[in-house]
Amino acid sequence: MTILVTGATGTIGRHVVEQLLKKGVKVRAVTRNPEKAQLPEGAEAAAGDLTQAETLREALSGVTGIHLIASSYDSYMPWNTDPALIRLAEEAGVKRVSVLMSYEEGPLEEAVKASSLEWTMLMPVEFMANALMDWQPSIQAEGVVREPFGSVRSARIHEGDIAAVSVAALTEAGHHGQSYYLTGPEALSRIEAVSVISDATGKNIRFEELTEEEARQRWSEQGHDEESIEFFVQMGKNPPEIGYSVLPTVERVTGKPARTFAEWVLEHRDCFL
Repeated sequence: MTILVTGATGTIGRHVVEQLLKKGVKVRAVTRNPEKAQLPEGAEAAAGDLTQAETLREALSGVTGIHLIASSYDSYMPWNTDPALIRLAEEAGVKRVSVLMSYEEGPLEEAVKASSLEWTMLMPVEFMANALMDWQPSIQAEGVVREPFGSVRSARIHEGDIAAVSVAALTEAGHHGQSYYLTGPEALSRIEAVSVISDATGKNIRFEELTEEEARQRWSEQGHDEESIEFFVQMGKNPPEIGYSVLPTVERVTGKPARTFAEWVLEHRDCFL
């Protein structure tokens, strides 16, 4: 068994690589810059660009399954995986694919469902890792988090748990045709999440709630367009129910309970100090 992991250096992909290696599975990890990937020992690095399927033809040789990301951001520019990759995967004899979806189904997901591959769709809610990207700088510098909509709850999920579901789907039978919504084991507001970080680090961290106008101004200064800003506001005011509804999917698929935000914070405690 050889699993091709795309987005191998990313938030989820690195966990997928590590977990597959622990299971004794051969891993081929796709990255645009293999020399800089710093992959775990035992992983084979393969060069490829997901936006250009033909660049992955050689990497698909001998592969039995693929962990695939539908879209992402590179240097703040969005990109989408080329759906033609699915045809190449079929030609190479790939049997299974797990797809880490974005907000909605697109051409890649349509190609996967129309293919001969055994497929599993992964639809996680907010990543716990977003706390590092969004809050780490201000916590380190000032001991404060400034956000709007502080009472809005989120069933944040540990990125390692998303990876565990992908690994199960790629290495075990019984997941074909499944679309898994993935959540953590609890729904915490932003205020509560900051409190968890404060308790775990022993650091006094304040939560300062921004008004909608202040939030819009900050997002504008960060370079977001009006359409994106309006989306952020609506998500804050009227978040989709799935975003704060706790589901047992992780435990049902992996046999292990989803990890709490407190557990995640302890793993990353030093990042906030």
